[in-house]
Amino acid sequence: MSWFSQNYEKAALGAGAVVAAGLVFAGLQKLNSVEDDFSGVPKGNGSNDPAVKNGDVVSTAKASFHLGREWVKGDDEGRPVDLFTGVALFVNKKTPSKPVDLITDDPVHEPIPNQWWIDNRIDPGFGDSPQRDSDEDGFSNLEEYTAKTDPKDTREYPNLLSKLTYGGDESVKWLLRPGFEAEGGAFTFKYKDSLRRANKVGAGNPVAPGKMFFEEGAAKGRFKLVGSEKRKEMNEKTKSEAEVTYVKIEDQKPNKLGDLYEIPASFRNAEERKYYKYDRTAILTLDALGIAGKEFKVEEYTTFSLPPGGENKNYKLTEVTPDKITIEMTDKLGNKKTYEFAKGEMGSIAP
Repeated sequence: MSWFSQNYEKAALGAGAVVAAGLVFAGLQKLNSVEDDFSGVPKGNGSNDPAVKNGDVVSTAKASFHLGREWVKGDDEGRPVDLFTGVALFVNKKTPSKPVDLITDDPVHEPIPNQWWIDNRIDPGFGDSPQRDSDEDGFSNLEEYTAKTDPKDTREYPNLLSKLTYGGDESVKWLLRPGFEAEGGAFTFKYKDSLRRANKVGAGNPVAPGKMFFEEGAAKGRFKLVGSEKRKEMNEKTKSEAEVTYVKIEDQKPNKLGDLYEIPASFRNAEERKYYKYDRTAILTLDALGIAGKEFKVEEYTTFSLPPGGENKNYKLTEVTPDKITIEMTDKLGNKKTYEFAKGEMGSIAP
């Protein structure tokens, strides 16, 4: 076994003592040099002045934080300038090497003038920019431009009728049949409809003129007997003139209040088709304001709002047929205008 292996601890202790002595010597040398380090004159900025160059600007800058500041939008002869990117230029797809300046060049999306994009801060740099919907209200930039509405405000939009579609109607067909005339001009009545509902006023309690009927059922309280009138008419079957009693009934349904029907008493079953009436309801959709595809229903002759559920009911459904509807709109000045919609087609109305 070697001497080092036998005397390992003694060798390690000796080496540690040597390192410690070296560190002490280095510390004493550094201590003695402190005075030398601080004995020189500060060089500063190349002179005997130790101050930092332009140091007084710091206090001035700090004082300016307390001054009133206003962010002023950049402007270049009527064109708003982004304070970070400057004047925006666009690539001309026909001449890529020539940038498009919205102020001086021809419209990039006719008929919309370039100034409109600038004023509304909308990017015209897309091929479909006119068809894009900046405020997501269902109307394109082109439609908003045409209607002179704000394309960045969801509370301002073109005529909603331009986004209305008539999907079809829900109709109830009904028939009112006056029966025999009783004393004092009273009559019996029968009612039936396409929903298989029926009402009846029998001979034991005929309806007198000026009275409402029926007392129950689907047509409860809907009709009022106004009176009757006898007329001379040619009977096509016998080719001779005959006396016919026409019964006058007034509708009391809220949306048809005041409508008058003149129906001959005890007409033949073969003539039923001539006297059918309809209660119609239009099924509508509005492709705007986030409700596209959602159906809502409006009864004929009633007022309604757009979007549905609103407070201002300035629209009236004046006619419903299986093929079309007619809507009357009242504007803010009280002026009325009528629009017609074919089934399955969105309103062809200028936005």
